[in-house]
Amino acid sequence: MTFVASICPLFGGRQLTLAASTLRSSVRGLKGQSVRLGLHNLEKKDSLKGEIAEMVANAERDSTSDRRFLACPLSAHKVASQLTRGRNLEQSKTYLLEFEAGPGVLTRKLLNTGAHVIALESNKSFLPNLESLKKEFENQLEVVHSNFIKLDGNPYALLKGELCSETLFNNLRIFEVPWTSDVPLKVVGIVPPKDERIFIWRYTYFLYECSSIYNYGRIELNLFVSERMYKVFVAKPPDKKLYQALSVLWQTACDIRLLHKVPSSSFLTTSRKKSSRSNSVNELLYLVQLTPRKDLFTDFLTTANSKIFIMMVKQCFGKASTKLHNKLNLWTYENARNLLRDLEIPEEVTAGSLYPESYKSLFERMEQSNRIDRSLFCDIDLLADDSVVL
Repeated sequence: MTFVASICPLFGGRQLTLAASTLRSSVRGLKGQSVRLGLHNLEKKDSLKGEIAEMVANAERDSTSDRRFLACPLSAHKVASQLTRGRNLEQSKTYLLEFEAGPGVLTRKLLNTGAHVIALESNKSFLPNLESLKKEFENQLEVVHSNFIKLDGNPYALLKGELCSETLFNNLRIFEVPWTSDVPLKVVGIVPPKDERIFIWRYTYFLYECSSIYNYGRIELNLFVSERMYKVFVAKPPDKKLYQALSVLWQTACDIRLLHKVPSSSFLTTSRKKSSRSNSVNELLYLVQLTPRKDLFTDFLTTANSKIFIMMVKQCFGKASTKLHNKLNLWTYENARNLLRDLEIPEEVTAGSLYPESYKSLFERMEQSNRIDRSLFCDIDLLADDSVVL
């Protein structure tokens, strides 16, 4: 039975910070080598290692998905410090909402900063430990049984009894604010390694359409991602290997900042496989901050036409070496060369060498003239999109 913690009025109208280990469901095959990975970097306290290992081993064993937990207390302390740096928690009353909190190692460090935390966890096996933390920290922690990864991912969720963002946020008394207001909510989490690209593309659409969590304002994401995904986020021309549609769309939409690098040995990784690329002790996970820009939306780039912008960029990178004016001749009734000249874009530029800010200016110019042939932009299922390969 789904449990939703009742949230006291002190959360109403206050800024919340979401700290999330945005992971999939719990694991199976937990007694093998993969469970022990990451535990050697914990503090040298056998009892602590044993408690965490036991909690994970008692989790449901019927999931086919991998899951990661920040299990090293020292690394968790550094992450918590980064998330709360420069904030007077007593004065600002900043709250942290932790998704898929797992064994609660990061949760405890966040609570130790003096912040109030709302922890979301999809696996019931981890709830007793989180409830124990709630008793220890009195009014600092609330616990909700919910799955952030599946939030708004299924259009028929309500028919299956799953929570949607509207229901969840109403229960937590999180209210909508105008897009140009300060960031009302911060999310921190570990992106599922297996579904990293799917997760990022889903939130690309949510962001540009102001749907799901972005219906409540400029939600800031602080995500643990792979090194490659971080490089994709910040790539620029002429990097033909990493500069992709996701690079253009996220750089256009957000200020991007690298907060911290954490070695994979600081994480407890559970997997059905005996070995996994993600289990490399030399791998780093990058904590990346993605803050939506106040000026993202304009008179000519709106939530109503933003999907056209996304599909235009995706089609450009379907064959990034193509001359951009050849693409434009298909999309607009205007003379493509004149359009590029007006924007001071070189006539021979290729689709893969145009900077993010120029893509936005180009789209707005085409929208302003109202001469885009929209019939050429077919609807593409974001989850089935293979135009960008990471």
